[in-house]
Amino acid sequence: MEMGREMVRLALLGAGRIGKIHGRNAALHPQARLISVSDPHQPSAQALAAETGAAVRSIDEALAASDVDAVLICTPTTTHADFIERAARSGKAVFCEKPVDLSSERIRACLAEVGKAGKPLMIGFNRRFDPNFADLKRRIVEGMIGEVELLTIISRDPAPPPVSYIETSGGLFRDMMIHDLDLARFLLAEDPIEVHAVASALVDPAIGKAGDVDTAAVLLKTASGRIAQISNSRRATYGYDQRIEVHGSKGMIRAHNVPRTTVEVATGNGFLADPIQDFFLERYAEAYRREMTAFLDAIIAGNAPNPSGEDGLKAQILADAATDSAQTGKAVRV
Repeated sequence: MEMGREMVRLALLGAGRIGKIHGRNAALHPQARLISVSDPHQPSAQALAAETGAAVRSIDEALAASDVDAVLICTPTTTHADFIERAARSGKAVFCEKPVDLSSERIRACLAEVGKAGKPLMIGFNRRFDPNFADLKRRIVEGMIGEVELLTIISRDPAPPPVSYIETSGGLFRDMMIHDLDLARFLLAEDPIEVHAVASALVDPAIGKAGDVDTAAVLLKTASGRIAQISNSRRATYGYDQRIEVHGSKGMIRAHNVPRTTVEVATGNGFLADPIQDFFLERYAEAYRREMTAFLDAIIAGNAPNPSGEDGLKAQILADAATDSAQTGKAVRV
């Protein structure tokens, strides 16, 4: 990007569900201009390009373009590492959806290439940018509950994805819980050194037959003795369940679910409130907007974006350890 430029020119790779979110947010952002959209499925690329005022380009054209400062990678996981390396080598900053790869070794190799290119890389752990979770983190840092001792994260999806997705996802720990593992590192401000996981296939027998699980719990322990417990399920009949509680030496702080409305009705039968939001695109809409702003601000200021590629690697290592622990029934040292 040219020195003094206050507008970041972006190329979007991938016009699927998450690509549409980032593409629209980029197109609407005052500090960004969406230059191009790329997707092998031409109708998807053309529709999003028409909506956002961008051009349709092939992925090769987008990665080589001289009128692009940064690339947003929202393609399938198996392509992430290659596209990150190619974008960095062509002089572009990179935002990539999680994970960098399903292999920790491949992530290490990718980060080495990015380091050689000297270009910024940000990984899409959007939950750090949720207004409620970010405020919870701020209050912890300010010392409102003293020293953190026990962290509880609950994350439950309304329904499981198709088995066809499960078969290539890398498993619940690498696909779903990796967000919570990153959030645990973010809130603990200390890396776990021990992981103990238990898991079952209780929601859909087909998930178990595909070699995965749909219900899991993980205990993490840091070097100083802090403990985090994470609960995941692929089924929550009442909506998209996203809660955090942190217990400290001076008290407790928690973030609740977000209801569809704050309207509450009271009668002789009790209190009636609306259900919680039922999909991640609703629940984390503001988080995605703030995430884009953080990426753009880092590029314009010349700062290293956060979460970094190293954050992506460390979350993946924890997901690997949780997978191993669930399969062996033993705690795993990280």
